[in-house]
Amino acid sequence: MKKQFYFFVFRWLVNSIILGFFIYLFNLASKYTISTFIFAGLIFTIMNSMVKPIITILSLPMIILTLGLFTLVINGIIVWISLCIAPNVSIRFVDAVTVGIVMSIVNYIITSRIGLIKIEEELNNEF
Repeated sequence: MKKQFYFFVFRWLVNSIILGFFIYLFNLASKYTISTFIFAGLIFTIMNSMVKPIITILSLPMIILTLGLFTLVINGIIVWISLCIAPNVSIRFVDAVTVGIVMSIVNYIITSRIGLIKIEEELNNEF
């Protein structure tokens, strides 16, 4: 349970940094404060871990029909909803899809890297 909490906090911080970069890049916020980025990252992390699996399951026929490309739209929807909830931030859907693509790639890299670290730890514990 402790490792899961640390992983959640780590992912939250990484998502906050990435969202902060894109909020600044696309000029999406009316006020650029650290709390805006952290709160937007928290909302996105919660939405990504709780709402995205439900939306993915519900849109499974469309994902199969488009050979998986519809997941890019799902990522955009999650980013768009998250940033619409965050205060002082507004985003267009096209920008949300762009941010969603980059964030999914970064989250994939982080998840695979942490998975590799876990495998290395298990192998070191066996010997």
